[in-house]
Amino acid sequence: MIRRGRAAWHVGTVRGARPETPSARRIVLDVPTWPGNAAGQHLDVRLTAPDGYQATRSYSIATSGPDTLLELAVDELPDGEVSPFLVHELAVGDELEVHGPLGAFFVWRPDETSSAPVLLIAGGSGVVPLVAMARAHAAAGDPTPFRLVYSVRTPDDVYFEKELADAAASATAPLQVDYIYSRVTGRLTRDTLAAVAFPVSAAPQVFVCGPTAFVEAVAGWLVDIGHSPTSIRTERFGGT
Repeated sequence: MIRRGRAAWHVGTVRGARPETPSARRIVLDVPTWPGNAAGQHLDVRLTAPDGYQATRSYSIATSGPDTLLELAVDELPDGEVSPFLVHELAVGDELEVHGPLGAFFVWRPDETSSAPVLLIAGGSGVVPLVAMARAHAAAGDPTPFRLVYSVRTPDDVYFEKELADAAASATAPLQVDYIYSRVTGRLTRDTLAAVAFPVSAAPQVFVCGPTAFVEAVAGWLVDIGHSPTSIRTERFGGT
């Protein structure tokens, strides 16, 4: 069971780190004091320089539940203060300060579901918290219909490809995934979204995550199509 306590600072140890995409790295942290987290929550990572300067950035968690092993996927921004270090310098065995779990609105819990289907829409690395939802859905064997619309530049830029394939293959709680490769077949449009999303009549619960411009465009299209604004939850990110 997840203990829904207050967020706190924890010290985690890096247990794994490997390339996720050409510009991103997957990081596995062992955080013994972690209280567990819901699918969709995030944490803050704090780096401290030798001169005492500190930089803190937020990252979504790709895992959920009571486990103390957390997975992150960090996309490098060349001008960032935190992501270049996490992508290129952080090593297995290093310790990392994290604060969390954070966020109570952009979450999905299998024990709080309704009969409405769930539509996940991701832009690039915005898929990370949605992967946590898809994993939780599959692990719970939850019968709620789940669909992911994933806009990403190329097939090489897909995050958590195997995990999404495993979720799609679940016998009891399959995930339908529609990939939109913006540099191959063109960007996601309102018409494309309307064609692959659950119909308005199904009244889906919607989670949208990605860069600010992407999220604002998608949320606007959903409302234009006829989805209720109250059914749409969004999570945006900027530079790190």
